[in-house]
Amino acid sequence: MTVSTIDPPRSGLSRSWTWLRRNPAVLFGLTVLLLLVLMAIFAPLLGTVDPKAVSPFERTQTPSAKHWFGTDMLGRDLWSRVVYGTRVSLTVGFLVAICSTVLGALIGVFSGFIRWVDAIVMRLMDGLMSIPSILLAIALITLSSASIWNVILAITIVETPRTVRLVRGVVLSLRDEPYVGAAQIAGISMPGVIFRHILPNTFAPLLVQATYICAVAIISEASLSFIGAGVPPSTPSWGNIMAEGRALWQIKPHIIAFPAIALSITVLAINMLGDGLRDALDPRMSTRRH
Repeated sequence: MTVSTIDPPRSGLSRSWTWLRRNPAVLFGLTVLLLLVLMAIFAPLLGTVDPKAVSPFERTQTPSAKHWFGTDMLGRDLWSRVVYGTRVSLTVGFLVAICSTVLGALIGVFSGFIRWVDAIVMRLMDGLMSIPSILLAIALITLSSASIWNVILAITIVETPRTVRLVRGVVLSLRDEPYVGAAQIAGISMPGVIFRHILPNTFAPLLVQATYICAVAIISEASLSFIGAGVPPSTPSWGNIMAEGRALWQIKPHIIAFPAIALSITVLAINMLGDGLRDALDPRMSTRRH
């Protein structure tokens, strides 16, 4: 007589870990991103010296036991500056992703659901998207003083139209669905229909879009800081570290190499995480894999 055994139900944490092991790219991206977050949080403990401390007698030194990444033209420790630069990049990336996603979702939902609002909003979004993003960000920043908050505001304005168009497209495909009409017939108010039946269906594409926006925001901040239109030079940022070392990049390449590597690894990790989330949340991708 054969006795059948039934596997015990698995917890959500166990299923998540199994899924991560089957997706090494996502596991790599998530691990690197968590390490970077910890680096940003514990920057005062990880930095060997004050990142703003100037030492004229130790200028442009190559990596050594005392200065792991070497020093820049003012003798400042590059390891400490790169570590503190992680704070700027992740702060800009995360806040821009959150703000532009939330703002774009709200505007996109109402634009896609209310026809007369759609005609006005989408013309405005088309106008913003017709301007090159980096030029629009520079123009917005020049209207105010240089600070990390103005950089976040400028990049958020630049990235919001893309989120609006994404959510609007999803809403247009959902507003004529039978369950939406049934909810309206049942007497549910328009905000209730939007927040209970429309908005939840935009979560998956918005989550993937947020990772893309985060990566783009980090690159945009580095680009703005590189050309002197980003955070103040006194604040360590990967962009202004590379800008300060560009005059000596041929003879002292380490000044540019280390912040550039940190920027590349960060963007790669976020993109790999986003690709994995897209594959996991899109049923069509799962079907192709099987």
